[in-house]
Amino acid sequence: MLDLALLGLALLCLACALLPAILAAMNLTLLRTPEAETRAPGLISILIPARNEEANIEATLRAALASAGTAIEILVGDDHSTDRTAAIVRGLAAEDARLRLVCVPSLPEGWTGKNHACAHLADAARGEHLLFIDADVRLEPNAAAGLAAHARRTGAALVSGVPRQRMPTLGERLTVPMINFLLVGFLPVAMMRASARPTLGAACGQLVLILRAVYAETGGHAAIRTSLHDGVHLPRVLRAKGHRTDLVAGQALATCRMYRSFAEAWAGFSKNAHEGMATPRALPVWTLLLLLGQVLPFLLVLAGLFGLLPGHTLAAALAALIIALSTRAAITLVVNEPVATIPLHPLTVLTALAIQWNVLLRQERAGAATWKGRSYPVGDA
Repeated sequence: MLDLALLGLALLCLACALLPAILAAMNLTLLRTPEAETRAPGLISILIPARNEEANIEATLRAALASAGTAIEILVGDDHSTDRTAAIVRGLAAEDARLRLVCVPSLPEGWTGKNHACAHLADAARGEHLLFIDADVRLEPNAAAGLAAHARRTGAALVSGVPRQRMPTLGERLTVPMINFLLVGFLPVAMMRASARPTLGAACGQLVLILRAVYAETGGHAAIRTSLHDGVHLPRVLRAKGHRTDLVAGQALATCRMYRSFAEAWAGFSKNAHEGMATPRALPVWTLLLLLGQVLPFLLVLAGLFGLLPGHTLAAALAALIIALSTRAAITLVVNEPVATIPLHPLTVLTALAIQWNVLLRQERAGAATWKGRSYPVGDA
């Protein structure tokens, strides 16, 4: 009876590993790097909210100023920085008239900081398309033109992609790879493109291009003013109004180093978890899917190697482990993340689940999320 139960568990692990494997195989063929047009019409406004970003802002601006194939303007919203962010932007703006510094007004009640800064930048922008990027994102020269060209070719009002993630430290490698693994392994991209359902909308808040007219029509960031996760909610707002949104491969369009340590990564992913997986309904389901498909096969194979499992059970567990690691390896290689993160995959999954459960349990006690020196109330999910 125990052997039968173990075999059933191993087969369940195999099924849970196959789900993201199949979706990833499909998605990796569908998510392509957009190509720029020979002559790109219109102006693109590159909008960068910045709060105490003196370590990042100069490199980010120099990369954006090197954009090619389209006319651009760059607006940096200084959100009450207490460091040299504004001074650095002013110095570069004196060298290039395409760059402007915009001072963000005081944060009104009921807004989160990034959404307020982005909305203010959009009001000051003149471009046909608005390209929102984070202050730690380095655009490649063809990025802005390529995203706008894809939007025109497909009729998508919003186009987004995940930049290539730089993660030199172990703490980053235990956390950041889950972005692409979850997106590529669990989002049905073909269904997203065929359906206007808001729940299928997805974006990466680091790199989002929106048609200006649609942004104004739908309310843009003002429509999600209380949100801490614009990558989830902004495309859903547009889809709810009947507009198409799309994802592309972003690793050749930009690079980003989100965090500098495990502590920063934990805090950052905790902030987004409030509106992501960390809900009483969703998290138990995600926990089962990820533990059974990505973690337990490793433990079962380890037990089998010590002679604790029958041969057929070990074979099923080994198949699940091979599929899980192969899926992660395929995603890692395509999105150009460090190969050394692949064997860390079970630990990365456990770390992600630990962050989500910590947020869910803490939310009941604290009822608030903190980011960049500001505290925001968190409603019941």
